[in-house]
Amino acid sequence: MTPQHADRAPSDAILTEIIRNGVLAVTEDMKTNLTRTAYNMIIYEALDFTVGLFTPEGDTISIGLGLPMFIRGMSETVRAKVKHFGLENIKPGDILVTNDAYITGSHLNHFTFSLPIFHGGELTAFACCMAHWQDVGGQLGGVTTDIYAEGIQIPIVKYQKEGVVNQDLVDIISMNVRLPDRAMGDLRAQVTAVKTGERRFTELLERYGREPVERAIRAIMDQSERAARARTKEIPDGIYEATSFMDDDGVEISKRIPIKVRVIVEGEKMTIDLTEVARQVRGFYNSGETTGYACAQVAYKCITSPTDYPINEGSFRSLEVKLTAGTVVSAIKPAAMRWWMTFPMTIVDTIFKALEKAVPDRTIAGHHADLVVAQVHGIHPSSGQFYIGNFGPLGGGWGAKSTEDGMSATVCLNDGDTHNSPVEQIETKHPLIVEQLALREGSGGAGEYRGGLGIARTVRARAGLTLNTTIERMHCRPWGLAGGHDGAGNEVWLKLDGREVTDLPNAKVLVQRLKAGDTFTLASGGGGGFGNPAERDPDAVASDVAEGYVTAEEARTLYRVALTSDGSVDGPATRQMRSAT
Repeated sequence: MTPQHADRAPSDAILTEIIRNGVLAVTEDMKTNLTRTAYNMIIYEALDFTVGLFTPEGDTISIGLGLPMFIRGMSETVRAKVKHFGLENIKPGDILVTNDAYITGSHLNHFTFSLPIFHGGELTAFACCMAHWQDVGGQLGGVTTDIYAEGIQIPIVKYQKEGVVNQDLVDIISMNVRLPDRAMGDLRAQVTAVKTGERRFTELLERYGREPVERAIRAIMDQSERAARARTKEIPDGIYEATSFMDDDGVEISKRIPIKVRVIVEGEKMTIDLTEVARQVRGFYNSGETTGYACAQVAYKCITSPTDYPINEGSFRSLEVKLTAGTVVSAIKPAAMRWWMTFPMTIVDTIFKALEKAVPDRTIAGHHADLVVAQVHGIHPSSGQFYIGNFGPLGGGWGAKSTEDGMSATVCLNDGDTHNSPVEQIETKHPLIVEQLALREGSGGAGEYRGGLGIARTVRARAGLTLNTTIERMHCRPWGLAGGHDGAGNEVWLKLDGREVTDLPNAKVLVQRLKAGDTFTLASGGGGGFGNPAERDPDAVASDVAEGYVTAEEARTLYRVALTSDGSVDGPATRQMRSAT
């Protein structure tokens, strides 16, 4: 099959590579200026944002990834803005904004700004920035059950019209959030980011010419398409299915939420069918259909062309995604969306699980698949002012592959380039003390290749505060593949008035009041193992014991490895144990 646009004039190969790196540089500069000017730690430390360049039609040119799940959200948001206003009504100096959860696919905290880039009087691209605001009003703590409880909703409007800021809009937003100074600081930072994109992309157009740049962009997309099609064609044709589940929706406790995916491979085309995932739930774990598309695109990108940059529309021309309205990844209004990012990670993991037999060298065992964060709020004892704090993402264990162990203490799939919260920052800004931050011994699933380890972090309150956690996958533990064992699930433990609480029905702790001296522990899960544990290199097992990753007992019972008193491998005893299995 010939790539789209193959009938157009070819691009110069050298210029194509210059533009490939040029658009990457543009989005990197956008990221840099955003993080330098943002007001809240979720943006400048955790990097919970994404920036990108898009064609006038909304096709992705380049994304400076923070969160992989934004891979589709910004593209669809640009398309929605164009449809809303019409290209003829988008002018130089305009900046378009929305936080509509059913357009972005995520939650109201994600404000998306889009700036049209004009050259020679014609619209040539959009520079966009989606970033997480710490507070957008709405219910504080607990589980929301509709979008109206989750904060201010901004439809598609012009924040700036032909260079003039809509001050009425700014005033409305400021009045409806709890921390207006930070919100307005983050707003200005996002405007800085899109203006940076406009300036830097215009420099490319001025230096190389509009038509050569556009030809190069088309060539980059066509190259990405060819690469994805070639790698898809290597997968045996067939229908591949897998299932998993989520613990519950935070409202109907312990009611499992089923996940079923189907992958169909036909030559150089792949179809990912998500029509049989669970219907939207009462709790706030739903996401919009753009996230359903993103689930499929993230999995497809990882399977076919993970190192092909920039991420662009061409990579997905050979992918078809099937959705049906009203599921947890195609929710319709008024479904609650605040914790939109959790379920999609397990859906992506389940797609990998479905393809285990088809391409075992490209798949990965299950990972901890949750941000494992805590939200706290209260009155700060030093300033007497109200504060909101988000402590995370914690990071955890990733699944093993057919050739290597899983990564330990690494942020979940949804969070991509994001970082965990520095202990020093948290302790400085909030009345908290981190008492422990350590790997969880034995949390990685056993296998010929071991799953990565999770983390346990214990935090003590220095003053009274309210704690909320919305953590999933306590019961659906990260699965092993090809005979590998499951990893440990995510957990939460409390110590209240000196009494330890470790028997919670799930890892969701909602509106829990902590006194000074009380502690909470977030324990992220490990990754699943890959392959038979009894086939793991005995020296690797001995090293794991020495490092504290597994215990000597686990070495003996799971891996069938005997160790001497000094920790080295007892060869004869190990061979005897393994021959007996």
